[in-house]
Amino acid sequence: MRLGAYVAPSCNLHAADVHQRGRLRRRRHYGRSHALVGSCAQIGKRVHISAAAQVGGVLEPVNAAPVIIEDDVLIGGNCGIYEGTLVRTRAVLGAGTILTRSTPLYDLVRGEIYRATSEGPLEVPECAVVVPGRAAVKKGAAAESGISLYTPVIVKYRDERQTKELNWKTGCADSE
Repeated sequence: MRLGAYVAPSCNLHAADVHQRGRLRRRRHYGRSHALVGSCAQIGKRVHISAAAQVGGVLEPVNAAPVIIEDDVLIGGNCGIYEGTLVRTRAVLGAGTILTRSTPLYDLVRGEIYRATSEGPLEVPECAVVVPGRAAVKKGAAAESGISLYTPVIVKYRDERQTKELNWKTGCADSE
């Protein structure tokens, strides 16, 4: 724990978690072993950060945006959220999902592609369930070789039943 880091009284932190200075910790955060939250990252209420997940902060450039994780988000093991990404309420990031400002997010349910813009960050929609995926390269030697690149993919959206089931499994209450 670094000097100047704020951790709310009801946060549950485990050994080997790394929490750097300057970010917001709100009530009922659950951090697992070896989770890292960078400086200036903002973590909402009732967020579960699984083992080996990394939530990047922002130190420079000066005008860069922090990573923001809204309330009731589940971040799976070995995830990485970087470069001013905004994860909306009740989203689920499956194990190994990597989100950055430069990575497009493919929504298989709605048929959209989400990207960061010069005015705003990459936004993960509310209740989205995001898993690691891949996209085939369609030009040049990479296409001829059958190479594909990593990309995060939305495969579904959480419903009320799944939310209640998730709360039961993690021990999170629906209230503060």
